[in-house]
Amino acid sequence: MTASETVEGGASYRAAGVDIAAGERAVELMKASVATTSRPEVIGGLGGFAGLFRLDLDRWTKPVIAASTDGAGTKTAIAQLLGRNDTIGQDLVAMVVDDLVVCGAEPLLVQDYIAVGRLEPEMVADIVCGIADGCRLSGATLLGGETAEHPGLMRPGEYDVAATAVGVVEADQILGPDRVHAGDAVVAMSASGLHCNGFSLVRHLLSISGADLAGPFDGATLGDALLTPTRIYALDCLAAAAALPVRTFAHVTGGGLAGNLGRVIPDGLLAEVDRETWKPGAIYRWAAETGGVTREEMEHTFNQGVGMVTLVDPAAADDLVAFYAERGLHAWVAGAVRADQGPDRARCAGDHPA
Repeated sequence: MTASETVEGGASYRAAGVDIAAGERAVELMKASVATTSRPEVIGGLGGFAGLFRLDLDRWTKPVIAASTDGAGTKTAIAQLLGRNDTIGQDLVAMVVDDLVVCGAEPLLVQDYIAVGRLEPEMVADIVCGIADGCRLSGATLLGGETAEHPGLMRPGEYDVAATAVGVVEADQILGPDRVHAGDAVVAMSASGLHCNGFSLVRHLLSISGADLAGPFDGATLGDALLTPTRIYALDCLAAAAALPVRTFAHVTGGGLAGNLGRVIPDGLLAEVDRETWKPGAIYRWAAETGGVTREEMEHTFNQGVGMVTLVDPAAADDLVAFYAERGLHAWVAGAVRADQGPDRARCAGDHPA
């Protein structure tokens, strides 16, 4: 800021670090992507003070609204470091819509919040295009959001993202622990990578190892592996619940497989997962070997290759695996639920294949 900006020209919002014109350009750049997510229930378009969505009461008899809020964590720091901001939006959407489907709710709408150090229209448009991609993959509409410029609090090029998703489920079709029984099968659904969890540890491992993000790794680069977008399971889960006797789902995020699976297991039951049924991919081996990370820490921090779990009637377990395969999703029977009065609700047993 120069003396002329403060004295001769008077103080201004732009001189303070907020560029309204850049914000308007960002809106123009993202309009086309946002429009591709529209659903028939949407009223109006981008630019209003509030997004409007008409709930179809002819379709829903006793609708229950479900809502979820989350962020993409410090995975954003890797995206910023590499200057690749077009996939973090899909990660963000995955975190919220896949929490909704755990109870059987269909994602209806997403609203985002993007905080930036300096508003760079192209960067913001890339982020929003990724959010729009995630909305299309989940069937939700992007019903608006907010981009806030925070000069002095964040440096140029820095940003953070958050989102809220809203969905709906029939009152008598809500999935949850009350539907889970002893003998139910635990069907694991493969992750696309680390998804959005454990990146503070990842960044620590990068710091202590000096690993090159542009270096070759598993057929691509280490940066590619770390930024692999989070798989969105919402439509697969909803289709499975409509076709087969699904009890509920568990979205594997912070806390790992056992930690999240245990959240949907009722008292008196234990979901036991057999590590021998799958082998975590190269990115997990890199993390463990780079930092000498213990198995306990790995399983508490990362998804270890399982991004979502379906609990299902054991008689339908093989049909469910085949159902997911037809939709291009690798899944397998990884364990079962049994009676147990111990303190744990879920645990992993055995060893992964060498």
